[in-house]
Amino acid sequence: MELSQLLYIDPAATSVLLTSLTAIVVAVGASAIVIWRKFKKKVDKTLNKDPNANKEVEDELIITDAEVSPAETAEKTEETVETKENENDKK
Repeated sequence: MELSQLLYIDPAATSVLLTSLTAIVVAVGASAIVIWRKFKKKVDKTLNKDPNANKEVEDELIITDAEVSPAETAEKTEETVETKENENDKK
């Protein structure tokens, strides 16, 4: 056997090798991020530091229709349901 035959690397094997190496790098990176966040959270908790202290939180936005009373809304909902039921019966 010649040396050139021993040094031949199949293209399919190279593809599998590169895919495996890429998967290992991604897995190690993701694990490092998770470990870092857990470590940071423990340190913040130990130092009584709140990570959300300087964040601005907006109030919940509730949109209501001032012209329609709740009773009228319920009536409209019932009418809509009845209309849809009638349409389904016709089909």
